[in-house]
Amino acid sequence: MTTPIDLLIEARWIIPIEPANVVLENYAIAVDKGRIVALLQQNEARTRFSPREIKQLPHHILIPGLVNLHTHAAMTLLRGLADDLPLMDWLQNHIWPAEAKHVSAQFVHDGTLLACAEMLRGGTTCFNDMYFYPKATAQAALSCGIRAVIGLITVDFPTSYAADPDDYLTKGIAARDELIDNPLLSFCIAPHAPYTVSDRNFTKALALAEQCDLPIHLHLHETIQEIEDSQQRFGMRPIERLRRLGLLSPSLIAAHGIHVNENEIALLAEHGCSIAHCPSSNLKLASGIAPVSALTDKGVNIGLGTDGAASNNRLDMFQEMRLAALLAKGSSGKADTVGAHQALHMATLGGARALGIDAEIGSIVMGKSADLCAISIDRVELSPCYDPVSLVVYAAGREHVSDVWVAGNIRLANNHLLETNEIELIKLATLWQNQVCPLDV
Repeated sequence: MTTPIDLLIEARWIIPIEPANVVLENYAIAVDKGRIVALLQQNEARTRFSPREIKQLPHHILIPGLVNLHTHAAMTLLRGLADDLPLMDWLQNHIWPAEAKHVSAQFVHDGTLLACAEMLRGGTTCFNDMYFYPKATAQAALSCGIRAVIGLITVDFPTSYAADPDDYLTKGIAARDELIDNPLLSFCIAPHAPYTVSDRNFTKALALAEQCDLPIHLHLHETIQEIEDSQQRFGMRPIERLRRLGLLSPSLIAAHGIHVNENEIALLAEHGCSIAHCPSSNLKLASGIAPVSALTDKGVNIGLGTDGAASNNRLDMFQEMRLAALLAKGSSGKADTVGAHQALHMATLGGARALGIDAEIGSIVMGKSADLCAISIDRVELSPCYDPVSLVVYAAGREHVSDVWVAGNIRLANNHLLETNEIELIKLATLWQNQVCPLDV
């Protein structure tokens, strides 16, 4: 007697991530009530299950949904606003003034809608965000059906969102308490960076994170200037300052982590910290190249992020995978460092582990949520296929993503977004463009 299930997905190849370095050929994934109930050969699946729907992917590679470990989704509305500038000039003279003038709950909601559509089109099923008005970010993510980790931001200066550091955290926790029961949402405490948060407010953020059992997500060692300013102001480098404050732990997600020395790498490894590696943004802002090979050699967990579209200018995890692998090879002089399997692990399970949700997502394992991405390889530019993992990391792009599921629900079907009116979304983006940078009349 067969078991009724919601969905059976049959694929040419499946890359489960766990166990490592495995590729399954002509396998199927059985999904029921949003969860993976079996991963087995196709002929066996047909005899064991009675699916209400069968999705056949005969020319596809199926992977876990990609996890974008560091982004500022709403900043998609600032894509291309002030390109080709160093980080602090870009922030202080262009981005922060634009944000002061335009950022509101509506701006964040609409910008996040645009980001979620882009990410789902590119196979991303979960993103870790840091921005103002976190409730608006969450509401936009839920309307698109994407999984989101909502950063409860705090900085030392006032904005339209909050008056002071205590106000940021109070409003963030209120949003979290209101939204906590939604299974597609989880939360981080997000003190912006060592150069925007005082010792007092880092201590308060840490206490709140420990009280609520939440990860801490911040920018760290992104530029040489950040480190020099910290040495002048505090008499120590930022990582040492965080160590003394007690922030180094398995709960810490450090975005960028570019300028770290041997001792700091050892500290990150010793304390079980994770790095959100953002190679495209690091290159575009000329911040530098993170020592990924040295970090992984010490066992530091690494996930991949796009950063915001204002500094990238794409929310494209395929681009980040390829760049992460190539930069690690070029900067270390070792062609065998960060191989294709490891790059794909960073883009999936590495990000999930950093967020503490690897029991739920990040790999195709029985019992986990069915967050999945199908890549169509029946294309000239993806032929021939000797190694499906190599093809995903080095040759495929987001344009080859055909289908995406989040918690077993189809969000992208045959290249068509199901929860989003793309024409209306483009119109919405144009309306914001005209407000942010109006045309001269």
